[in-house]
Amino acid sequence: MIPSLLRFSLFGLLLWAATALQAAQRLTRTELSMQQQGMVDVQTLDSTIRVSLMYSRPDNFMGRTLYEDLHRAFLHPRAARALVMAQRYLKEEHPEWSLIVMDACRPMHIQQMMWDKVKGTPVENYVSNPARGGGLHNYGMAVDITICTERGDTIEMGSLVDHMSALSHIDREAQLVQQKKMTARAAQNRQLLRRIMRKAGFKPLRSEWWHFNLIYREEAKRNYRWIR
Repeated sequence: MIPSLLRFSLFGLLLWAATALQAAQRLTRTELSMQQQGMVDVQTLDSTIRVSLMYSRPDNFMGRTLYEDLHRAFLHPRAARALVMAQRYLKEEHPEWSLIVMDACRPMHIQQMMWDKVKGTPVENYVSNPARGGGLHNYGMAVDITICTERGDTIEMGSLVDHMSALSHIDREAQLVQQKKMTARAAQNRQLLRRIMRKAGFKPLRSEWWHFNLIYREEAKRNYRWIR
């Protein structure tokens, strides 16, 4: 006869294995690949963080869906933990609001498709060249993000995420408000987003108010592998 404690331990182990298998079966091929490459689904660390990946839909600068089987936001564990801290800081100031991830870890072959779209155009500086190691999205160390209400509606930021023009530059906000191209409320909301993300360790990108890097590109290229 198996002792009751041993039976309990075996049951717990079997339950854990079944749960892990079920979770793995729910992942798509791309999501499973990211997990196997060491990336973490941010919602497994904090389920209150919203996710709406813009490249899983056609309403993006490419005009088509790029992520056919990716709907979860994966990040390197370092970046995922920092994002959880940013969510906590936001909730301390605005319990009714949440961070919403628009893009996170991005496979390099998707980066190539984006680069092929913009190279040689006036907006090529908004997309990192894969031949130079890509960008920090390709290492799971960058996130495109904004803030949303309890209903999931994004708050006013002065432009859409992925809008490639001076309207998205964080060093032009005072001028844009003065020119009435952006409201003071939108500028304040951007400042809130930058404040909480910086507090969590992220660095803003001058030309994209929604983009934040956890580390510098040279560190990523030196110490980490890009995502296939």
